[in-house]
Amino acid sequence: MFASCISAASVRILTRLCALVLVVAVGLGSELRVRVRLSDGLVTEEVLEADSERDSISLEFKQGDGTLITFVADFKQDVKIFRALILGELERGQNQYQALCFISRLNRNEIIPSESMARLRQKNPQAIRLAEERRGLEQLTMSAAVNLSRAWQLSSHIHNMCSEAREAIYTREADVKHWLDKGVDGSIFEVLPQTTEMPSFQACHSTKDLWQPCLCTYSLRLEWYPCLLKYCRSRDTIGKGSTYKCGIKSCSKGYHFTYYVPQKQLCLWDEET
Repeated sequence: MFASCISAASVRILTRLCALVLVVAVGLGSELRVRVRLSDGLVTEEVLEADSERDSISLEFKQGDGTLITFVADFKQDVKIFRALILGELERGQNQYQALCFISRLNRNEIIPSESMARLRQKNPQAIRLAEERRGLEQLTMSAAVNLSRAWQLSSHIHNMCSEAREAIYTREADVKHWLDKGVDGSIFEVLPQTTEMPSFQACHSTKDLWQPCLCTYSLRLEWYPCLLKYCRSRDTIGKGSTYKCGIKSCSKGYHFTYYVPQKQLCLWDEET
């Protein structure tokens, strides 16, 4: 099984330009387009969509190298899915593009609920957004492959998102154990060769032979996403206090995946520079 700061005259100006508000009116669309600056300095457009009926959120953007990154948070199943569509190196015998999918459990405090996302609007669509909080890099060792034909048991989103990846759909051992405890069929998963079993495995970036198995790494960053709701206080005419939703906190977070591939040819981006 296989396989990106805008300068500002003052913080006050930046805050005003980049402010987001929660619009509570019913019937508005659920798509939000946000301009963000990637780590390589390029500006890209993120498309965030909320589906209140399916209780999910998706985020999609294109990196500077042409890679299309898609993230889905499935609140019904507490599952998050990352997909990367990476342009292939045709001159090195690769296909036009290579697809990767990484699946893991979703924590409830990672991103705002879908119904709040569906109401999110921005005052200035042309502003380049900066995340208020830059969260730490998360290291994930993906030690099992996921069978696409049976992955609906984990999330109904996996089949559509990961159909191009097929034999490059990965998850973690800890998540496998969690899902097995919840009654998911174990035949969905296939344990991949581990470094403890085969110490001779090298990182793909230090492997010279394109046809040797190795440990591949892939990194991505969600540069801007709404991670928490903000609450404000108000008082009525008799002085009684109450709280209400008055905005969001934005975050940026990076992910570093490590996983087994049967040949370095499937991991050409992971090379020494």
